[in-house]
Amino acid sequence: MRELARMQQASSRTVSVHLTHGGEYFGLLGPYGVDGGWWSAAAPVVERVSRELGVPVVVLRLAYAPSDGSSGHGGHVVYHVEALERPAGSTPRQVTADVAALLGAAERRAGWATAAGLREALAWAGGTLVGAGRPAVGRPEQVRTWNLSGLFRFRTADGGGAWLKTVNPAFNAPEGLVIELFGSVDPTLVPTVLGSDPERGRLLLDHVPGEDCWRPSAEDVVAVVPRLVAAQAALAADGRAAAAGLRDRTLPTLVAHVNALLDRLVAERATSPGPGPEEPEEPEEQPEGQPEGRLTAEELTAARALAARLPALVEEVAACGLPDTVVHGDFHPGNWRCDGTLAVIVDYADSAFGHPALDGLRPRQYVDGERWAQVAEVWARAWREQVPGSAPERALELVEPLFHLAYAVRYQEFLDHIETSERPYHETDPVTEIRRALACASRGATGG
Repeated sequence: MRELARMQQASSRTVSVHLTHGGEYFGLLGPYGVDGGWWSAAAPVVERVSRELGVPVVVLRLAYAPSDGSSGHGGHVVYHVEALERPAGSTPRQVTADVAALLGAAERRAGWATAAGLREALAWAGGTLVGAGRPAVGRPEQVRTWNLSGLFRFRTADGGGAWLKTVNPAFNAPEGLVIELFGSVDPTLVPTVLGSDPERGRLLLDHVPGEDCWRPSAEDVVAVVPRLVAAQAALAADGRAAAAGLRDRTLPTLVAHVNALLDRLVAERATSPGPGPEEPEEPEEQPEGQPEGRLTAEELTAARALAARLPALVEEVAACGLPDTVVHGDFHPGNWRCDGTLAVIVDYADSAFGHPALDGLRPRQYVDGERWAQVAEVWARAWREQVPGSAPERALELVEPLFHLAYAVRYQEFLDHIETSERPYHETDPVTEIRRALACASRGATGG
């Protein structure tokens, strides 16, 4: 329910933009109020700045955002925006040292967050559409950009549409491969791939009609969940899931990643500045209204104790009889797309080889109690049909601490691969997920 509340909060933001064209700098524009509070939503910024300048623009990246627990939405944020044509009547300005540092090259910057990289990706997509006999019409629409992906929509000459998605292949799954795997079992479950360049993290998809199912109906659940389960069971049974070469997120491997993350947090705490020699250490309290950015000593001790119990918990989950398979990795209903007759699952960047209960539990954070009860029942029934004698309800109950720890590990992967200005998106996420895992343990969710 926290995730649902966050979605409902995101209604608006205030933005300023550093404007460039080619090698020229045209100053800081704004602030502007725009609809759509999520920082990654580029379309409202593009529309507002393009209207102001009279030329098309693209958002390259987030240059500044508050590190105050905003979790990716609202407040005042600053972007680097590139004009695709030289703005008439605008005069280039001298770049100060501060601006040069803000807009200059940075370690771990995404390719689509640079003017050259973005133009190259758009040219690749345009050429791929021409090769497919569906050339683009007009300029592509920038929908989203942030440290994890960039998303553009193309209108095509046949009256349809296509979507360009760019990701960092260093820490994301090869989505074209995952779509091919699921599509080999159920072609209607996945979008149609028009082009794929996994080495550069580019994917071009045919448009999927319908709406994202952020508030799924009972019919949506029935249309999506059993089909994912059937595909996962088939890929596990014929061995293709294990042979696909995806990132290993099986539960024993996950335990090793959790211990490595906790080692790191302990080391970071040990080297962080402490109180002066004559200053008493203050009790650590979470600031009201803000998530605490690091674990307390007591929480680290509790997390270590939980980690010590994880191997036994993994054995209990394994005894439930569900096979490791291709997991979607982010199976929330916003990644289900339905038009009333067809339901398609999108966004496979977090896919891996792992335990299917990690997918089964994901919708819980996005739906209310009644709908979650239905999702859990439908998911469990589907797995009992696929694997007679299994205990999927028990697996779903047991896996909850591991589910949150898996996301703590994943969020840390994000932080390790993104540039500094993008860190406010995820800065507190690993700690938040570890705390959720500890809350599960305190409720006895570990079965002990």
